Amino acid sequence: MIAKTIAEKILSNHAGRELKAGDFAICKVDFAFGQDGTSSIIMDRLEELGVKQTKTKFCMVIDHNAPSPSEGISRIHKRMREFAKRYDTGLYDIGCGVCHQVIPESGQILPGDLVLGADSHTCTYGALGAFATGVGSTDLAITLVTGKNWFKVPQTIKIIVNGKIPKGVFAKDIALHIIGNVSSGGATYKAIEFSGDVIDKLDMDGRFTICNMVVEMGAKAGFMPQDRKTMLWLKSRFIKNKKIKPVIADKPAKYIGVLEYDISRLGPQVARPHSVDNTVSVDELKKIKINEAFLGTCTNGRLQDLKIAASILKSRKIAPGVKFIICPASRTIFLEALRLGIIDIFIKAGSVLVPPGCGPCVGTHNGVPADGEVVISTANRNFKGRMGNPNAFIYLASPATVAVSAIKGHIADPREFL
Repeated sequence: MIAKTIAEKILSNHAGRELKAGDFAICKVDFAFGQDGTSSIIMDRLEELGVKQTKTKFCMVIDHNAPSPSEGISRIHKRMREFAKRYDTGLYDIGCGVCHQVIPESGQILPGDLVLGADSHTCTYGALGAFATGVGSTDLAITLVTGKNWFKVPQTIKIIVNGKIPKGVFAKDIALHIIGNVSSGGATYKAIEFSGDVIDKLDMDGRFTICNMVVEMGAKAGFMPQDRKTMLWLKSRFIKNKKIKPVIADKPAKYIGVLEYDISRLGPQVARPHSVDNTVSVDELKKIKINEAFLGTCTNGRLQDLKIAASILKSRKIAPGVKFIICPASRTIFLEALRLGIIDIFIKAGSVLVPPGCGPCVGTHNGVPADGEVVISTANRNFKGRMGNPNAFIYLASPATVAVSAIKGHIADPREFL
């Protein structure tokens, strides 16, 4: 039997035959989804083909424009609701949250699953040991018609992260550091397996953050270890009567490369406009004035992210002239933050809360910057025009760095507040 990586194992299991990196195969898909920015084409294709029932478990999420900012978007949302009712598929309506949070929260994704999403950050679910990747809407529709899709088995890069996690450094900083080193195209069409002391220490929120960003170095999928933390997280998601079996790479598995990082001396990282791999230490960017700060997204809108920001904002105020927009990643997170008094801290500090969803990240509503404005954000992308204005400048950082910068009115080092 061939020694396999996690990607090779999962795709082999779903193809029903032995596969190795470079092979092509037709694989059964366990779960698929679309969001309000991509579901129109999915619905078009299914209706064109006269499909009456989907062959793969499917849901849609209204998160990119929630609530609707325009008449045209409202038509799409109405159609999604009608479609979900007619096809008896799942629908997460406005206020439920970001697809990459509400779907894992629902307990529908397990280690070893093969998941396709009409959204590029579907790789997030690799934190649970699933092979999860983004595809185009037409490919997604074909999956719903056939229950399958074609795959090229990716080669795998092993990334080992060791060391003592320094003060002021979080999962987002680690992700930005690795992307800066690998580059935005350095892992194109590869799978990533993460391991090491630091990865073992990270909570599930931190693991989701890192897997969310593997696509920013071109990767097809990313995988975290499925350990006791993973199993406890899954069991807390109301998963009952489901056998949860970790997928572990074979020791002699072949990797195209092994990268090792010791982060013991790493400082807080920031990605400069207009590329995610344009990363430097926060020390190099102090005093850059900001106009807007954003905490949220499928990368950093989870409870631990809100807790970190709240610990910094408590009894402090947002700097005059700074808009600080906060968007919890899901309703569940929003309610827990309310219960813990976190939302109270945010409001008293002068922040603005928007409904759970993608918020300003995609640039369609809820905080589009003006010409020349500088934004510091916990999002995963800072491309020109990403937040809705190609004449704005977006810096990416951790929730701690974003919160401190909002207080100071300029990009600042969070370590002085921690």
